[in-house]
Amino acid sequence: MVDKEKIKLCAKNIVNAINIQKKGENVLIRGGIYSQDLLEEVALNVYRNNGIPVIVSNSDYYTETLYQDSSITSEILEITPIHYLKLIENIDAYIVIEPDEDPGVLNKAPREKLNAKIKYRAPIKDVLYGGKKEYAPGKKWCYAGWPSRKAADYYNIGYDLLEKFIVGGMSVPQTKMNEITENLGRNFENAKKVYATDDLGTNFWVNIQDRTGIQDNGLLSDERIALGLLGGNLPAGEVFFPPHEKMGEGTLFCPLTRDRLNNKIIKNVHLKFKDGQLLIDEVTADENLSDLVSTFKQSEKIDRDKNLPEIRTYNVAELGIGCNPEITKAIGYILTDEKINGSVHVAFGSNKMMGGTSVSQMHWDFVTAPRINIVVEYKDGTKKQIMENGDMIN
Repeated sequence: MVDKEKIKLCAKNIVNAINIQKKGENVLIRGGIYSQDLLEEVALNVYRNNGIPVIVSNSDYYTETLYQDSSITSEILEITPIHYLKLIENIDAYIVIEPDEDPGVLNKAPREKLNAKIKYRAPIKDVLYGGKKEYAPGKKWCYAGWPSRKAADYYNIGYDLLEKFIVGGMSVPQTKMNEITENLGRNFENAKKVYATDDLGTNFWVNIQDRTGIQDNGLLSDERIALGLLGGNLPAGEVFFPPHEKMGEGTLFCPLTRDRLNNKIIKNVHLKFKDGQLLIDEVTADENLSDLVSTFKQSEKIDRDKNLPEIRTYNVAELGIGCNPEITKAIGYILTDEKINGSVHVAFGSNKMMGGTSVSQMHWDFVTAPRINIVVEYKDGTKKQIMENGDMIN
């Protein structure tokens, strides 16, 4: 598996991504026991940066049994543990290493138990991402991937390629990632609309006028913290925006994604949206479409039950452009897919955590193939093509 020196480098980069600013910051570290070596190196680096870590981990066996054992009911699973919620309220930062060694561990979980999982998480997400005013702006956070042979088998790729995408992608030198994201980000200065097309059916626009662009280089800077932009994923490597949530329309073709709850692979998804809102009843896919629709609708139900001022489950939440040089193709793992060089992704649902206005239980990114064409329309009315067939135009 991953050698010790690479583990140490990744652990250092993960802790850099939460930017411990003062002595005694409380950091919760969560993951699967398959990544225990990494969890412990992360905790040691938290200590080296004068933070105080706590590790929480469990196995795939525990997760699978939780959902398959008929004596454990949905009613008990939907209850948010008060003691865990209080822990979340009292931390300064939250690090999650991909918890499942086998991404398919929940494939056969009953849908009613998966729905209970959304309800269980709702109060926790409010605290983590500032979903309620009393918790704003939320906690610093980082979600990092980690490879396993079971995951490689699940995604039907070789283990070495999965390690390259995750560990290699996480280990791109900081100076290089800075240069890449800065060069890409310059194209969006004074931008109004962004148009994206490809030869597979993608043809849409969104409005990013006066919305803050985030250059995801893997570091949580003091400037981002001051803006309330408190987290990110590793591997890094994208430039993204919270677009205007009630503007934009068209179609996005996503060749490969996975359900947000049970991780089932969903292929060849066409997503239409209008006035910034996903037309959920017009979404098509080659397989497991019902899982996608069910996850959106259950998130909508939770949003409605919370009496939010406005339901934003289906509104556009993010426009991202991938640019990690180590990640070259989609495998169905969103953490790497959204960083693919030459791809674009649109998310629907919540974007308060990245400077937008939407609060929702949903945030689902859908990534195009890495052969996208991008045209930027600026405030002065001029237009410029910045990407052709997935390649940047200088």
